[in-house]
Amino acid sequence: MTLTAVITPDPEGGYVALNPETGTTSQGESVDEALANLKEATELYLEEFPLTSPGKTLMTTFEVAGA
Repeated sequence: MTLTAVITPDPEGGYVALNPETGTTSQGESVDEALANLKEATELYLEEFPLTSPGKTLMTTFEVAGA
């Protein structure tokens, strides 16, 4: 199963990783560590709450005023 990972820098250091299909999040000191931790957290989540049909996630960007 292929899922999505959104990885952003953490202001306090390291990275935060989010899987939008399940809502699972994790963190790590590097991108690779954050992604590995997200994979583990998501696998544990899916053991309890399996996805029947995740569908395709659409990723895009948008702009807001004043930022």
